[in-house]
Amino acid sequence: MRGTIVVLGGGGFSMSDDGFSLIDDHILDLTGKTRPRVCFVPTASGDADGYSKRFEDAFADRAETSVLSLFCHDPWGYTDPRMILEQDVIYVGGGSTANLLAIWRLHGLPDLLSEAAENGTVLAGISAGMNCWFESSSTDSYGPLAPLLDGLGFVGGSACPHYLGEPGRREKYQRWVASSELPDGYAIDDYASVVFRDGAFVEAISEKPDRSVFRVRRDGDGACEDPVAVRLLGSTTS
Repeated sequence: MRGTIVVLGGGGFSMSDDGFSLIDDHILDLTGKTRPRVCFVPTASGDADGYSKRFEDAFADRAETSVLSLFCHDPWGYTDPRMILEQDVIYVGGGSTANLLAIWRLHGLPDLLSEAAENGTVLAGISAGMNCWFESSSTDSYGPLAPLLDGLGFVGGSACPHYLGEPGRREKYQRWVASSELPDGYAIDDYASVVFRDGAFVEAISEKPDRSVFRVRRDGDGACEDPVAVRLLGSTTS
């Protein structure tokens, strides 16, 4: 798939006390617009009203905001999903990856998102909003952490968000890669992110010091964790 995708293992406005986030600023900068159009897609949270309001408060002073509510929540109501073709950024929130994928497919979003990205829209997301772009991922959509194998496949391989921030994420992801239940992939810590362009890795970035990104791959009967250089935003060093 052609286009730019920014995936957050955690962080952004979702995990900020005041809504400020250097990663979110970087996402906006990638558009090249002074006041980009940013659409929040809260499907994975069941369109939680508080989540959408938190997005609007965080972005109101620096972007033209909108919310795509597929659950028809007031005050946003139902909007034709083709509205995402008019956006500069599509920002996908966290929650249940499995539910997000099922609902998106019913509403025809995968094809629309691919078209938007090819036309220059930046795709971004945190947690479930990270997982969805990959072929497969580690998810707690079913309660206990489990492999999920039917992602959109805009980025090859598998994904694990909250890699060091939540108990069990690291150990189980490595076990699934080692057993080939999940293919090789990217494991991203909270407050860190990876930028992909045309399906290829561009760089890893973070908005807090000492946040990690790993390339996890099968190695014999186990899994190998290869650190990826991470650029600290706002700093001249990695």
